[in-house]
Amino acid sequence: MRFARENPRWGYLRIVGELRKLGITVSKTSVATVLAQHGLPPAPRCEGPTWSQFLSAQAKGILATEFFHVDSVMIRRYYVLFVIEVDSRVVHLLGVTTNPVMAWVVQRARNFTSDLEDAGRRFRFLIRDRDTKFTAPFDEVFKAIGIPPSAPPVSSPKASAFA
Repeated sequence: MRFARENPRWGYLRIVGELRKLGITVSKTSVATVLAQHGLPPAPRCEGPTWSQFLSAQAKGILATEFFHVDSVMIRRYYVLFVIEVDSRVVHLLGVTTNPVMAWVVQRARNFTSDLEDAGRRFRFLIRDRDTKFTAPFDEVFKAIGIPPSAPPVSSPKASAFA
């Protein structure tokens, strides 16, 4: 009751979490019942966008890039470089090669950014993994048009789950 009175914006889950920190285990339903018995209403709804609306709004400005490989019948491995627009899921195939060296990757990035500028498309971020094929010159191509590349934290594959 004290938590609810002193923190009127806290919801049931927040109170349950704070109680858990103190070593008290209680369910959300129990907290809701106790608050209702004492005449305390639920916490007011937050103003502003919901979490889904916030993520959707941010996704409009994000690109993600990655390589995948395809093994052919002739025992050749082909590397495919692509970029995906996170919001619309439009995929841009940048190129296919058997040897993705730095010069090739950078040139594909230049071609793609040139196409973006020609079409007047604006993005805010590029998400890429920590693959050694994504070098500093690759990053510079995107920085030059105002799209700073960012790599997820080490050993966190779910952080770059778009591509």
